[in-house]
Amino acid sequence: MIMAWVLIAQVMASSAMAAIAWFVQEVHYPLFAGIPNGSDGPPAPGGKTGPAVLDYHAENLRRTRPIVLVPMAVEAATATWLAVFPPVAVGRTATLVGLALVAAVILSTGLVQVPLHAALRDGVATSDTIDQLVRSTRWRTVVWTARSVLAAWMLHASQASA
Repeated sequence: MIMAWVLIAQVMASSAMAAIAWFVQEVHYPLFAGIPNGSDGPPAPGGKTGPAVLDYHAENLRRTRPIVLVPMAVEAATATWLAVFPPVAVGRTATLVGLALVAAVILSTGLVQVPLHAALRDGVATSDTIDQLVRSTRWRTVVWTARSVLAAWMLHASQASA
């Protein structure tokens, strides 16, 4: 019974993160580039971001963190649990792939997206920083989508064999 709940939690967390990633990738991050930098509109390529971008970014982080931290933590916890205690119908390989996908997204977040956000937060970003954020998040979006499909398959395989 515990395994079923772990698998369900994994599907919910992974699917939530995939949906959030698609929204962020296609809507949210691209809108950063349209924020007026001052009276002249968005920053020119290579131009520094202005106070409007700083304010928008600060509010973005304040509102986004609580929404993504819970499913990311649940996803990491369930992926780890399943890698240690793989369901028989799923096998260890699939759970290790799932854990590797989670690790890849966490590493990308920490090594790529967090520094880009720090540049935006600190006011040293350029419009190129926003473009880098959009491009680098595309990879995470694909990984989270694959992760959610894998999580759904694990739940299905586990339930089908029960």
